[in-house]
Amino acid sequence: MFVQPAAHLHLADAEDPNEGLRTVLALGARLEAIELTVGQVCRAAGISKMQLDYWTHKARIPTKGNKQRLYDVESLRTIMLIKQSLASGRTLAGAVAALPARRS
Repeated sequence: MFVQPAAHLHLADAEDPNEGLRTVLALGARLEAIELTVGQVCRAAGISKMQLDYWTHKARIPTKGNKQRLYDVESLRTIMLIKQSLASGRTLAGAVAALPARRS
């Protein structure tokens, strides 16, 4: 399921004070269904396609799709952790080794 990002979510404008909480919970429950394209992941992480391809291969980041690779939110989180580790001075191998265990 590909999800277009909402323009803005104004929870404070809701008439029912619990509506905002219900909206956040509903969005949270759907995060695992979000699939991001290569371009979306690159923009979100601030990396090039070449970096994403290399990191995906070296860190064995799971993707979906046949014609077009799609990344889930957990994969994006992994990519962001790798970027953070590299920025702190680790090598790519060190960044991959420092990743938390993946959920099955």
